[in-house]
Amino acid sequence: MNDGPLIVQSDKTLLLDVDHPGAVGCRRAIAPFAELERAPEHIHTYRLTPLGLWNARAAGHDAEQVVDALLQYSRYPVPHPLLVDVAETMARYGRLRLLKHPVHGLVLAAVDVPVLEEVLRSRKVAPMVGARIDTETVAIHPSERGNLKQALLKLGWPAEDIAGYVDGEAHPVELDLTEWSLRPYQEEAVEGFWHGGSGVVVLPCGAGKTVVGAAVMARAQATTLVLVTNTVSARQWKDELLRRTRLTESEIGEYSGARKDIRPVTIATYQVMTTRRKGVYAHLELFDARDWGLVVYDEVHLLPAPIFRMTADLQARRRLGLTATLVREDGREGDVFSLIGPKRYDAPWKDIEAQGYIAPADCVEVRVTLPEHERLANAMAEPEDRYRLCATSPQKTRVVLALTERHAGERILVIGQYLDQLDELGEQLDAPVIKGETPVPERQRLFEAFRRGELTTLVVSKVANFSVDLPEATVAVQVSGAFGSRQEEAQRLGRLLRPKGDGRTARFYTVVARESQDEQFAAHRQRFLAEQGYAYRIVDADDILAGTDPP
Repeated sequence: MNDGPLIVQSDKTLLLDVDHPGAVGCRRAIAPFAELERAPEHIHTYRLTPLGLWNARAAGHDAEQVVDALLQYSRYPVPHPLLVDVAETMARYGRLRLLKHPVHGLVLAAVDVPVLEEVLRSRKVAPMVGARIDTETVAIHPSERGNLKQALLKLGWPAEDIAGYVDGEAHPVELDLTEWSLRPYQEEAVEGFWHGGSGVVVLPCGAGKTVVGAAVMARAQATTLVLVTNTVSARQWKDELLRRTRLTESEIGEYSGARKDIRPVTIATYQVMTTRRKGVYAHLELFDARDWGLVVYDEVHLLPAPIFRMTADLQARRRLGLTATLVREDGREGDVFSLIGPKRYDAPWKDIEAQGYIAPADCVEVRVTLPEHERLANAMAEPEDRYRLCATSPQKTRVVLALTERHAGERILVIGQYLDQLDELGEQLDAPVIKGETPVPERQRLFEAFRRGELTTLVVSKVANFSVDLPEATVAVQVSGAFGSRQEEAQRLGRLLRPKGDGRTARFYTVVARESQDEQFAAHRQRFLAEQGYAYRIVDADDILAGTDPP
C-alpha cells in the first residue's frame, strides 16, 4: 500500500485527499483525463468518463500514461477491471479515421473492420455514407464530415479526423513584436493547436487567449472569421489585433447588429449569426462570403446550438476554440469535441499564476443569515421563485456596502443576475449600472472611465461575464448568478485575474444566503475553480459588518 493522495474506486470515481503533500502533483497528473465532480474542503471527487479519456488520447496521452498516473498516486491497489476499461475505452479512439483518398475524396477508413461493419449498420450513420470502396473503406460526402463525427461519438467510436483542411483564401497576417513577445505557454498553445489542425485551447481569463488567436492567424496566413459573444467583445478583439499584428483598420471588419462589414479578417457576434427571420437564419451567407482559411470561436463553451449545426458544414476549415473552461451546463461537451475538435492545450490556472502571468486571488464566501420572515416566504414560494428570493435578499445590500467601504479606493465590480437588485445597489453605492439595455457606446465609455480610475465602482449584470478587459479591477462582489453555473463563476473570477502592477492579490467575494438554494448553487458554481486549486474561505456576514474578519 502506498501513502498516496488518491483513492481509485471501481465505479470510476477518484477521491483526492487535497491536504496530502502529493495532492498538487496528483491533480496535475490526472487533470488531462479526469473530470472533477465535487470539491468540498478535504476530499475532491473526480470521475473517469469516455469523453475525458478520448480527449486525453487526442491530445497525445496514451493508456499507459493514464494507468501509470493512477498506480503512482493511488493509496490502495487500483481495481484491475478499471485499468482494463481505461485501456479499452482509450483504444476506441482512432479505430475509425477520416482520411483524404487520392481518388474518392473524403473516406472513412477502419483500422478494425468489425467496427466499421458495426457503425455502418447504425440507422444514424447509414444515410451519411456513400459507396463501399473496399473492406476497410467507405466514401463520405464532404458535407457529412461533421455530422458523421457527432454520430460516431454517440456510438462510442470517436473518429480521428486526419483528412486535413483547405488553405482558404491567402491573406498576410504578421505579428508586430516590437513591444511584446509570446509567453512560453502561449507558444505551446499555438504549437499544440497547429499540430492538431483543429481543436480547443483552454487558458485562464487574463492569460491572453486573444494573443493565441492572433498568433494562430499569423501561422495560417489566411482570411479569418472570428465569432465572439457580443459587440463589446468584437471591438476589443479588433483593438487587440490592431495592437498585436500589422493588420490595418481596413483589413478588419465587424459583422454585428450595428455593422455588416466583411473584410479579410471579420469579427462577427454569435447573436447576429443566430438571428432568425421567418424561421430562416438570415446571416448564414457570412460563412460562405469568403473562402475562410481559419474560423475562431471565442468563449467556445458558450457556443449556441445553431452555431453547432453551422459548424458541421465547416469541417474543411481550420477551427480554433478559445475558452477558460470547457464546462458546458447543457452537457454538449461532446459536440465541441466532435465539431470544433479535441482539447489541444490546457494550462492549469495555478501554473500560470505561479509564473506571474495572472494575479493570485483570495476567494471568500460571505454567508448571510436570512431573517425568519424571509425564510418563511422562501419556504412557501413556488420552486421556480425560490432562488430569486434568496439571491436578492435585502440582507445582502448591507454586506456589499461594508465590503466596498473596506476596499475604498480600489477598483470594484459588483456583479449580479437580477436587474432590480442591481439598480438598488447602484443607487446605494452611487455607482453606474451596466446591463443588457445599456447602449454599446455607453458601456464602452463607462468601462474606459473605470480603466482610467475616473470611476472606482461599477455595478454590472451578466453582460460583463465575457471578454470584457478590465485589468485594473482588484475586487469583485458577486450577489447573484445564473443558478449553479460553473463557467459563469470562472468567468467572473477571471475579470480580476489580469496581473496587477503592484502584484497585489485579487479579492473575489460571493455573498450567499445560508440554508437556502443560494447556498446549494454556490457549492456547485465553485466546482470548476476548486479543480483549478482555488479554495473558498467561508466567513459570516456579521464578522464583515463588525469589521472583525481580517481583510
